[in-house]
Amino acid sequence: MLNLVQLTVLAAVARHGSMTAAAKELHYTQPAVSHHLARLEAATGARLIQRIGRGIRLTPEGKLLAARAAEIVGRVEGAEVELAAQVGLRAGRVRLAGFQSILSTIVPGAAAALARAHPGIELGLVDEQPGEALRMLREGQIDVALIFRYADTPREEHGLRLVHLLEDPIYLISSEPGQTVADHRDSTWIGGCGRCQDELVTICGRAGFAPRISLVSDDIVVMQALVAARMGVTTLPRLALRAHRLPGIHATELAEDPRQIYAVTYGDPPDPPAAAALIHALRSSVHA
Repeated sequence: MLNLVQLTVLAAVARHGSMTAAAKELHYTQPAVSHHLARLEAATGARLIQRIGRGIRLTPEGKLLAARAAEIVGRVEGAEVELAAQVGLRAGRVRLAGFQSILSTIVPGAAAALARAHPGIELGLVDEQPGEALRMLREGQIDVALIFRYADTPREEHGLRLVHLLEDPIYLISSEPGQTVADHRDSTWIGGCGRCQDELVTICGRAGFAPRISLVSDDIVVMQALVAARMGVTTLPRLALRAHRLPGIHATELAEDPRQIYAVTYGDPPDPPAAAALIHALRSSVHA
C-alpha cells in the first residue's frame, strides 16, 4: 500500500533532483529519505531511483509515480488547509516548551500574534532546557519544543523534525571591557546548563586551556550578577542579554559559531494545524 509520507519524500526528491536537498526541505536526515524511498520501492515492486556517480535520477517508473505523488500531496495539503480553516484553528490547544531566554524574548510576541490570528487556540508554556523539552516532545506531553544547539552538539534522533528560527551569537561576559577568552585562562568561570557548559569547554579549548568552572547556574540574572560582583566570567548568547542585561558587565562578541535555535516537532509530517500555526507565529516574531 502506498504511504503518504513516502510519496511526499519521492515528490521532494523529484522536485530537487537531490536526496540532500529533499532532506533539507523536509527537515529529515538523508538516511531517513533513503529509508522512505527503499520502503516505497519495496511496496511498489518497482525501481524508482538510479544512482549516477554521486547523484541520482528517477527511472521512468519513478518519474511516473513522482508526478502522481506531487498531485496527491498537493491535494492532501489543500484539504488540510480547508479543514484547518473550518475546524482545526477555531478551537483546541498547543503546548510549547522552551528555554528561558527565548521564552522571555521571541515567544511573547509569537503568542500575541497567535492569539490575534486564532483566538480559539489555547497556548500552554513550560520552561525547560533542550534535553528535557525533547523528552517531553517524544512522550507527547508537548507539541512543539524550542531548543538550541551548537556545531558539535550530537544530532537529534530520527523522528524529530527541526525548523530553523535564528542564529544567536555568543558573548564573553566580564567585568572589564575589551577582554578575550584567552585573558581568563586562570579566572573562575561560571557555567550554565549542561549543553552550555559543553560549549564553554569547547570555546576555552580553542583558546588553549580548560576552564575552571567553580560556579554553576542556568539563571541568566544570577550569572550576570556574579560577573558584576567580580566573582568570575562566563559566556552568554545575545538572546539572554536581550532578555536581561545587568549594569556593570561587559559583553564581547566571540568569533566562534553562534548557537542555532530551532522549533522541533515529532513524528511524520504534516504537523497538526495548531502546531503549524504556532511555528509560523514564532518565525514571524523572529523577523519582526
